[in-house]
Amino acid sequence: MTKHGRFITLEGGEGVGKSTNMQFVVAWLEAQGIEVVATREPGGTPRAEAIRQLLLDPAPEEWLHTDAELLLMFAARAQHLAEKILPALARGAWVVCDRFTDATYAYQGGGRGIPVERIAALEAFVQRGLAPDLTLLLDMPHDAAKQRLESRLRDQHTQRDRFEKEQADFFQAVRNAYLARAEQAPERFAVINAHQSLTEVQSDICDTLARRVALWD
Repeated sequence: MTKHGRFITLEGGEGVGKSTNMQFVVAWLEAQGIEVVATREPGGTPRAEAIRQLLLDPAPEEWLHTDAELLLMFAARAQHLAEKILPALARGAWVVCDRFTDATYAYQGGGRGIPVERIAALEAFVQRGLAPDLTLLLDMPHDAAKQRLESRLRDQHTQRDRFEKEQADFFQAVRNAYLARAEQAPERFAVINAHQSLTEVQSDICDTLARRVALWD
């Protein structure tokens, strides 16, 4: 019988280095001989990526109600799960995802102020009990993350998306919600100090992965 795969997520606010460190996580796992499916949310499949474009569109005239935003997040997630995540896990692959439902609790819950109970109801309906085996939360103060984000946008000559345009109080609320989630589920979360050098951050990630993989074996 095929061994069921593991589900690892990377979480954190804007500018904390998720993309760079996700590549590191995928490379580390592949070096252990593990089949890895790398993906992201919102998105991960063609239809879910189309929803992502709606969610991130920065056009000021394209106002989006918070309830519509929440429902679009879970619509994209339902497609992502059915088409990519669940089939990969079922065949024994490990899935590494840039953001998942913790981001919804942080951004739509903490940032937008949507009641946790409403998010939890959609989580139960869409995920049917599925949760990550490990969540790496890259955490750093908002001011430092903002500087990194601005530097990245300059280097890549890209514009801010709809979320990146939010104000400092929004991102502080997002960070607080993430940390609260980590405190509520310490067995699943590993909080990584992303304000360190990249070498130090990846050393902490490596230590965390090594411990968890040993336990899962």
